[in-house]
Amino acid sequence: MIDLYYWPTPNGHKITLFLEEAGLDYKIFPVNISAGDQFKPEFLAFSPNNRMPAIIDHDPADGGDAITVFESGAILQYLAEKTGKFLPTDIRGRKTVMEWLFWQMGGLGPMAGQNHHFGTYAPEKIPYAITRYVNETNRLYGVLNKRLEGRDFIAGDAYTIADMASYPWIVSHEKQQQDLNDFPNLKRWFETIKARPATIAAYKAAEPFTAQPAVTEEGKKILFGQTSKPA
Repeated sequence: MIDLYYWPTPNGHKITLFLEEAGLDYKIFPVNISAGDQFKPEFLAFSPNNRMPAIIDHDPADGGDAITVFESGAILQYLAEKTGKFLPTDIRGRKTVMEWLFWQMGGLGPMAGQNHHFGTYAPEKIPYAITRYVNETNRLYGVLNKRLEGRDFIAGDAYTIADMASYPWIVSHEKQQQDLNDFPNLKRWFETIKARPATIAAYKAAEPFTAQPAVTEEGKKILFGQTSKPA
């Protein structure tokens, strides 16, 4: 059994995508990031960056005590290694998947996240910031579109954790001011993953939490006003 500490953000969806694809038993423990659940001591004990998702694996491969993992990319790698799924074992295939996993973690996620922030949540609309992150998101879409030319999935013929990491960040393409019709390879890839039964199940698992009220002004202070001082 995997305990998944989760909220329906792109990073949270990455993990439910894997769990549903792999058929692993899991239980969701909601971490309402607008309410400050990520600062609770019991959560910080195993997720010290006060971010979700995080997992507790009660049945690790070594048969020892439960293992905790934080950071979505690390969780995907851990689960892939645990199950032997969605990560090639040959050195070249594994290298390619890890390149694109880190590309998402270091590029697509942070840039699209800033796109969301300045376009949707920032109290002041700053044209320079909006244009900066919309353009960088567009550039990264172009990188992915080029990569997908002649390939079914990011790493080649097989669906991997590289795809699971990137897909949730493309779901909000309209909010990111991106038109998928400008990226035909990316659009084909996106629609293919969207139709997978496990993807449908993963987003269905999010429904009880997506029905929560919109982020309040107090919630924005919690989300975007963090410093090194305890919340």
